[in-house]
Amino acid sequence: MVAELNHLVELNRAQQISEEDVFTERRYKQFVRRFHERTNKVLDVGCGIGRGGSVMKTILPGLDITGLDCIPERIARLDLSIYNSSICSFTQTIPLASESFDAIVAGEFIEHVPPQLVFPTLCEFFRLLRLKGLLLLTTPNPHYLVNKFRRRSVLGWAHVSQHHPKSLKRRLEDVGFSRVRMRGSGRVSILLGERFPLFAAYGSYLAEATKW
Repeated sequence: MVAELNHLVELNRAQQISEEDVFTERRYKQFVRRFHERTNKVLDVGCGIGRGGSVMKTILPGLDITGLDCIPERIARLDLSIYNSSICSFTQTIPLASESFDAIVAGEFIEHVPPQLVFPTLCEFFRLLRLKGLLLLTTPNPHYLVNKFRRRSVLGWAHVSQHHPKSLKRRLEDVGFSRVRMRGSGRVSILLGERFPLFAAYGSYLAEATKW
């Protein structure tokens, strides 16, 4: 397992799209729109170099944000005026206290987690959230019509798992989350909004779940 995790670090280190993706800002704005009025402490999972944290802090300057990433040099680049704290860690065991956060955001992250570690990761998210805390994550949609036509898969390169919306919803509920909702995300949502009835039109989707 250690060798596999080290290999994942190298795969993700080589993937630069998280530092260049033009949709990152819009994705984090989608997260912030769902924050509750009481949301203060936020864990930004897969934070990279902190582009998402900058977006959240611009909208809500009072947020207390912790950044988490498995790439140490990305953690080292975080702006300390944006991130109150940071941790270099994998997500199946996160060395932070239980019930520490009002919200956890994970943009285009869960597909980088090996299948056998997805459930432990979701359990850790549940543990770290306070009661009524919110989990918000986006991930590529395996049913995306464009990929079907082009015979492309979500899997490949640093994507080592894929998450069908109904299956991810069940997993979140099995962990103990309530009020699990799926909404469209990604570039198509700019044109279609988040609730277009043909879900396969979205290349990415948002899963929203509450610890309640």
